[in-house]
Amino acid sequence: MSHIQFYKYQGTGNDFVMIDNRDQLFSKNDTKLIELLCDRKFGIGADGLILLENHPTADFKMVYFNADGQESTMCGNGGRCLVRFAQFLEIIKDTATFEAIDGLHHARVVDDISISLQMSDVTDMRLENSYVFTDTGSPHHVQLTENLTELDVYKEGKYLRDNVYGKAGANINFVQLQDNNTFKVRTYERGVEDETLSCGTGVTAVAIAMHKTNHTASNEVTLETPGGVLKVSFEACDTGYENIWLTGPALQVFKGTFTA
Repeated sequence: MSHIQFYKYQGTGNDFVMIDNRDQLFSKNDTKLIELLCDRKFGIGADGLILLENHPTADFKMVYFNADGQESTMCGNGGRCLVRFAQFLEIIKDTATFEAIDGLHHARVVDDISISLQMSDVTDMRLENSYVFTDTGSPHHVQLTENLTELDVYKEGKYLRDNVYGKAGANINFVQLQDNNTFKVRTYERGVEDETLSCGTGVTAVAIAMHKTNHTASNEVTLETPGGVLKVSFEACDTGYENIWLTGPALQVFKGTFTA
């Protein structure tokens, strides 16, 4: 029987189990344990689990797992929450550099509420008749709709995730225009296999997709998710988009010990 010290963080309702794994005591191969910790009925409950580990040159390393226990691609809100966790552990003060699965990231502590995270550059976007597909550290489908509140995001998102993108899947974002630089977003996340209250790489994909398709001319976009408001700023360049920053709240919810 083992006792696992954990911390719970959330960023606009996207919630994560955080574990300080600098001593390498937590096994990254225990898929069933990770899934149990994320289970909302039998475990702690979270959209994903994140390990903070040592890195030879950066401040720390991020290892992210979906709620299904599988190691996954980049998580924007999770990255912002991990920066807050690193601040809590006194690893960093106002700025951070860390490595994730998609490369090196920089971050800033804005204040006691918000964290700003630099996302990977985006160089590849596929524009289809009814949607945009791009990769912002994770693969995202971005689709405009006029009835976002009434939309069955689980049903429609699952269909697109399974039937358009196959086994690997993609995250499905449904978007409604509010004004020339504000959009409402709801997201079906692979790995969670359900709608989440927010998705950081998702709103990043939405912001640049809306700019690319001329639905906004602004290089700073406000994204309203069910869990709260995020902002994405960026610069268009010859190869796509660069200097992309995701900003929003990242807060500790509670801490505890899980016995497994």
